[in-house]
Amino acid sequence: MQSAPDLFSYRKFWAHRFGIAPELPMTREEMDALGWDSCDIIIVTGDAYVDHPSFGMALIGRLLESHGFRVGIISQPDWTGTDDFTKLGKPNLFFGVTGGNMDSMVNRYTSDRKIRSNDAYTAGGSGGKRPDRSVVVYSQRCQEAYKGVPVIIGGIEASLRRIAHYDYWSEKVRRSVIMDSKADLLVYGNGERQVVEIAHRLAAGEPVSDLTDIRGTAYTKKHEQRPGWWEKDSTLVDTPGKLNPPIDPYQMQTEESCADEKAKTEQNKPAENTNVIKIHRVSPRNAERTVIRLPAYNAVKDDPVTYAHTSRILHLETNPGNALALVQQHGNQDVWLNPPPIPLTTAEMDAVFDLPYSRVPHSGYGKMTIPAYDMIRFSVNIMRGCFGGCTFCSITEHEGRIIQSRSEDSIIREVEAIRDTTPGFTGVISDLGGPTANMYRLACNDPQIEASCRRLSCVFPGVCKNLNTDHTPLISLYKRARSLPGIKKILIASGLRYDLAVLSPEYVKELVTHHVGGYLKIAPEHTEEGPLQQMMKPGIGTYDKFKQMFDKYSKEAGKEQYLIPYFIAAHPGTTDKDMMNLALWLKRNGFRADQVQAYLPSPMSAAAAMYHSGKNTLHKVRRNGGDIEVPKGLKVRRLHKAFLRYHDPENWPMLREALKNMGRADLIGNGKKHLIPSWQPAGTGENGEGRRVTRKAKNVQSFRTQHTRPGKTKVKAKRRQR
Repeated sequence: MQSAPDLFSYRKFWAHRFGIAPELPMTREEMDALGWDSCDIIIVTGDAYVDHPSFGMALIGRLLESHGFRVGIISQPDWTGTDDFTKLGKPNLFFGVTGGNMDSMVNRYTSDRKIRSNDAYTAGGSGGKRPDRSVVVYSQRCQEAYKGVPVIIGGIEASLRRIAHYDYWSEKVRRSVIMDSKADLLVYGNGERQVVEIAHRLAAGEPVSDLTDIRGTAYTKKHEQRPGWWEKDSTLVDTPGKLNPPIDPYQMQTEESCADEKAKTEQNKPAENTNVIKIHRVSPRNAERTVIRLPAYNAVKDDPVTYAHTSRILHLETNPGNALALVQQHGNQDVWLNPPPIPLTTAEMDAVFDLPYSRVPHSGYGKMTIPAYDMIRFSVNIMRGCFGGCTFCSITEHEGRIIQSRSEDSIIREVEAIRDTTPGFTGVISDLGGPTANMYRLACNDPQIEASCRRLSCVFPGVCKNLNTDHTPLISLYKRARSLPGIKKILIASGLRYDLAVLSPEYVKELVTHHVGGYLKIAPEHTEEGPLQQMMKPGIGTYDKFKQMFDKYSKEAGKEQYLIPYFIAAHPGTTDKDMMNLALWLKRNGFRADQVQAYLPSPMSAAAAMYHSGKNTLHKVRRNGGDIEVPKGLKVRRLHKAFLRYHDPENWPMLREALKNMGRADLIGNGKKHLIPSWQPAGTGENGEGRRVTRKAKNVQSFRTQHTRPGKTKVKAKRRQR
């Protein structure tokens, strides 16, 4: 893996003499109280300002403050004019613009494109405090307020829209967000290294137009051949061939195909007894001056197959150890993407999370609640990144596949800070986790292999033999945290990768015995092979194995605890039959979901490319072949959601019609073997039709629990049969 200068090795900016602000200012009055005549950097965000490391504006703001810069916050400004964008004055260096912790479109709309009435990242929880495509709108207002001030965009919204991307809400391929926002630079991924370097170089007098060599950034240039650069056309990269040499970035070797590959040269030979899988590329001799040219925006906006090809190339160029630069033409401009940023070291992660956050919302909100803060105020982020590669998820595209972990001491210090300083703490830590609960300190056994690996996932189609799956450091952390004075309980609420957990029975025992509060939520996502293959998720048999271990250790601990599985409806690769089989599995296992999730194509995700193109982008994209089932349209999406809520009488008319059309009318009836009954309670269904409400119907309508507890199944079944 390539190295980078230490994040805190820069000489501090002169303004560090002003000291640390109790909270970053949001008004002129607060600036005056700090003795500031101006801000060096102003962060504009779509979220309410919470001075907590889980909120991007606080983490980046405090990091820049630690380097000596004066940082102000403009939170959820009125975007219909420029008044809110001028209230802190003109920034000396740049505006930093972010949509917030969520993509603004995901935040504002449901998967059925309905506007949400609430916003967890707004004081009071009310919706409507941010515009659609906030990054674009905020950037334009910054430029109107102060012409000539550099605008740097970042956060997850900018990160996932860094090239031409399929936009689910407008159902078209949109240009890179840097084109629509007219920003000077785009920061993608975790932005600490990029933002710090940008700030120091601008402070040293460099023009923003010269900042074209920073990893993890994108910028625009006139479309022309750049001297000293060697371009590779992505369609040539896609040509099948031997893995090494010539190089084929589309080739993902399986464990079987690697068995016959020749060993590395002696200087690269791994230690004996190390079971490795060699999946690598030989970088060009001049990799730092080599760029892959993606199909132009005009080529992908009307051609879904070309878009799918582009998406696949992008996902294969995300390893910081071997990724090449990318370029994509937009009209007479090129959007250049430098390779991803170098992950933070443990020491750097510790320093970032040890910054002097107040850990509470800005005082200007008074007693108003911010739902997102209430969710995380007693939780601790122990790591970032995810090597799972789930195609529907954007975590990997944003945070990368390399796990970046904090030290145990740093995490314990934060737990103690919550205990000692956070208002309302009752002794329960709500989570020790991150994007995934149990990837803490997991990494490839061989750094050389990690730096050259081309796989999209370390755990699909199976757990890679190169992967260190030792959960001992995590177990040690759990034990130490729960033994702290004043800590009554440590819960684990982050998503659990159970295919990794089953490899460590000791971890499962520790988790189940001490860190489950009655229910543990996990996400098999589906039961059928078709959709699971497109999701890059393990088979349901792995869930069954984990459940056996969960039940065993719960019994040994003398606890009545239950697994709550989450599933996705209407994911690419899912058929009506798949959803029917999932519904039958749910009924056999006694699960009744109150809330269900329909697949939402997030920008730049692999599954979004599948949704748009109907092609399987996990393999070479061809015009003929590779087609997959894609549930599109309101009717089929409603049907797939209805299968997940097979127990809801409102869905029975739709399901009866679907089952008859599928030739499965045998599943309609009033016995245990049937999926849905043949009768309909009065006032339910699409037209509110049905027979009179009987005691039986009332019981069905009132039984809305998430899970049928094993000890009560017979009682409830008898009640429904009366």
